[in-house]
Amino acid sequence: MNKKNSTTVTGVTTEEQHLALLGTRGIPAAYGGFETFAEELSVRLVQNGYKVTVFCEAVAGTSGPSSYKGVSLVYINTPHLGPFSTIFFDLKCLWASRRGFSIVYMLGYGASIFCFLPRLFGRRVWINMDGIEWARSKWSGLAQRYLLFCEWMAVKTPNRIIADAHGIEEHLRARHPSLPDCSVIAYGSNVIDDKPPISLLSEWNLTPGEYYIVVCRLEPENHVTEIIKGFLASNTSAPLVILGDINAETPYTASLRELGGERARFIGTVFDAQKLTALRFYSRAYFHGHSVGGTNPSLLEAMGCGNCIIAHDNVFNREVADSSAMYFSDKITIPQIIDELESNSALREKMGAIAKNRVRNYYSWDRIVSQYENLIKLELN
Repeated sequence: MNKKNSTTVTGVTTEEQHLALLGTRGIPAAYGGFETFAEELSVRLVQNGYKVTVFCEAVAGTSGPSSYKGVSLVYINTPHLGPFSTIFFDLKCLWASRRGFSIVYMLGYGASIFCFLPRLFGRRVWINMDGIEWARSKWSGLAQRYLLFCEWMAVKTPNRIIADAHGIEEHLRARHPSLPDCSVIAYGSNVIDDKPPISLLSEWNLTPGEYYIVVCRLEPENHVTEIIKGFLASNTSAPLVILGDINAETPYTASLRELGGERARFIGTVFDAQKLTALRFYSRAYFHGHSVGGTNPSLLEAMGCGNCIIAHDNVFNREVADSSAMYFSDKITIPQIIDELESNSALREKMGAIAKNRVRNYYSWDRIVSQYENLIKLELN
């Protein structure tokens, strides 16, 4: 599609195909999965002739650029209101997006109660449900009840729900028999074919292929305790390198710190994208313990690096990784998996190749964005 042409093959003008993306801190991505998703989707849609605006958090005392790679950026100021800041930010974004857009796409359902606002002005509203947010143990009982309410509202207020995995759609249909239109479109990832510089590992004195890795938030639903205990019970002499905020003052991270040592090394969070890619790329195998999400970006990124995957056995991970992973159900099943991989390097290489091809065939950004283009055309025709 020629981005200079104001019409498309469907006869809908690019002016009518103006998408607003809400629910992130903004682009370019410097935070988490939703920011990366917003950047990849918005930039690629603009390259294909669509107009896209991403709503961003304004940083006090600074002014950001008005555009990024053709994507319009709008900054919203939000006062510091503690845990209510994010909700108030989303509310202001929803109100600001009530005019000038054909589709308003909210990433996450924490502000679903307010997603009717753009609809009052004729906008089409989508909500990306992400994972089962209310099931995360980090939330207090009050916060969990609020998020349960938000999930219930999210099937009432938008025109369409986007689920990032069939497992999320099935979860929603089981809990909410009357859903709005629901589309399943996963997140995407890149495939890493060029080897990163080995020197990027020097900060941690790591040798390629001589360590295992886990990258996640250090929370119970990510099964970090089970991974560490199972790993320590195995016969491998390689260390387990754990990326996450180990200094967070929570009872769970305190219990994890007691398990740390030479064989289970906590190296904190790594935000440098090149270093993070190198850490994944050169690992012997990648542990993925997530259990309450859908298509998890961290899992896709590990698969795109050609990692041999050892994943927690649940419907979400099996949907994404399929036969490209080995699955553990508890700490007891981990040592036998590691012992099998330790004795069979050909198996590790084979699984890594399968994982990379699965990303290439099913989770490439080109494929994901094409699905969104088809959905936009369906919505506007």
